[in-house]
Amino acid sequence: MKKYLAEMVGTFVLTLLGCGTAVSLNCGVDTASVVGTAMAFGLAVIAMAYTIGGTSGCHINPAITLGCLLSKRISAKDACMYMVFQVIGAILASCVLYALVATAPELALGTTTGANACSGGVVNGLIAEIVLTALFVLVVLGTTDEKVGAGNFAGLAIGLSLILIHLVGIHYTGTSVNPARSIGPALFQGGQALSELWVFIVGPFIGGAIAACLWKIIGPCCCCCNKD
Repeated sequence: MKKYLAEMVGTFVLTLLGCGTAVSLNCGVDTASVVGTAMAFGLAVIAMAYTIGGTSGCHINPAITLGCLLSKRISAKDACMYMVFQVIGAILASCVLYALVATAPELALGTTTGANACSGGVVNGLIAEIVLTALFVLVVLGTTDEKVGAGNFAGLAIGLSLILIHLVGIHYTGTSVNPARSIGPALFQGGQALSELWVFIVGPFIGGAIAACLWKIIGPCCCCCNKD
């Protein structure tokens, strides 16, 4: 249960700090707000990686959990429980963010709860979420590999890569690459965010599956690892 609760806490922090920054900076209004939001998500991941990584592995993202499941790094039972608690964490964070905005709207520059929406339509958004999630999960699988991973630097590499992912994706979808992080805010935002929520669930899951397949192809095999 500790690892499930750790995933809930980690996703709570990621959603609250990432989406909270997007709301506070009115993400998208200028370049600084985009960069600030991208950094918030990446730094939140880095912080959680070194906080709960030793307990749960710090997935805090159903797409990453799916990639780990397909790579046989986690059991089906744990994968399901991880996803459930990740969504719970995101919803709890969205509750807090909604309460902050609702009780003092003059303090929030943004007009949303940090929910995702497809700026160029659902096809454009789906492509962006699939590709960006695939790249992100591939980094996660590679840097956390027991044989050739980045060891203690994995959390840093993952967080920095998420910053890059957001810098590219915010213009198109607001960047999700994380179904849990999208479900929570969309429940409170409603409207377009809720009607297009499927894009931010299906896209990241497809991307996570693609990443798992890619890592099986380009990842190290036993014979390679035994070479001098």
